[in-house]
Amino acid sequence: MKAIVYRDTGTPDVLRLVDRDRPEPGPGEVRVRIAVSGVNPTDWQARSGLGHPKRFAEVTPHLDGAGTVDAVGEGVDRGRVGQRVWLFMAAAGRPTGTAAEFTVVPAEQAVPLPDGAGFDLGAALGVPALTAHRALTVAEDGPDRLRPGALEGKVVLAAGGAGAVGHAVIQLARWAGATVVGTVSSPAKARLATAAGAHHVVDYRRGDPAAEIRRIAPQGVDVVAEVALGANLALDLAVLRTRGTISTYANDGGRPVELDVPRTMVLNARLQFLVLYTAGPRARAAAVEDVAAAVRDGALPVGEEHGLPLVRFPLDRTADAHRAVEGRAVGKVLVDVAP
Repeated sequence: MKAIVYRDTGTPDVLRLVDRDRPEPGPGEVRVRIAVSGVNPTDWQARSGLGHPKRFAEVTPHLDGAGTVDAVGEGVDRGRVGQRVWLFMAAAGRPTGTAAEFTVVPAEQAVPLPDGAGFDLGAALGVPALTAHRALTVAEDGPDRLRPGALEGKVVLAAGGAGAVGHAVIQLARWAGATVVGTVSSPAKARLATAAGAHHVVDYRRGDPAAEIRRIAPQGVDVVAEVALGANLALDLAVLRTRGTISTYANDGGRPVELDVPRTMVLNARLQFLVLYTAGPRARAAAVEDVAAAVRDGALPVGEEHGLPLVRFPLDRTADAHRAVEGRAVGKVLVDVAP
């Protein structure tokens, strides 16, 4: 099979296209013929060695992808062979991610993909959708599971509503019944957040965004899904309701976080940091079940017309796909693996 590998961490130039034997699934595992691989910031961060110590002599990158089960290991229902699936956390603690023609994962990390859902959608789920679910289910006064109506009466603020996680936050929150506000930095990104389903879009670089959000939600926002905590915390606190939650999954821009402790205390605010790796198996399993249900309901479409442009590269240009993600390409970067 063809696979992308790196043996040393560094720039995208460390990625190589090589021939490797097809992996064999062990007990409890499935082998998947990959159609499309999804690229996330955590993939290039691992490749560069940024906060991710390299544990294997050779690594095939990428956590997310989609394809078809073509073999199963001991203890796995043979009826799964031929099943279309989406994958998550394929390269987490393993050397075999989805940037290859075949990969092997624990069976529970290969989630059935409905016939009406394409492989592009499947490859765009994983990290963004499961992170978005986590961000929406950690509030003190909120649900710990998502379904239609679960967020009825709640107001959700999706910071960076044109990003992959922000896009998933908008779609999942709307599916669950919330009023959704997206913040963006340009008219083009405003169009994407609106296409994703945001009821209201606010350009945080213009006018008084806090006042505009307060006009939309006079009692304040219930949950903020935050991508740039250092830059946006003052705005978040200005619009957060009492006992509201700021769920932060990134600090884009790297600005230091300056916390107004008395104001945060008076709000009884919850500041929840989150990452999938350490969220725990129970939270991840719940997220997978709920995201799968949203996919079956057609609630998570991708493509520019749905607010998430797809930026594509062939397998032999995976290094360029990494450069695109590092360069903050707008939309979801995908690698086409199957010819």
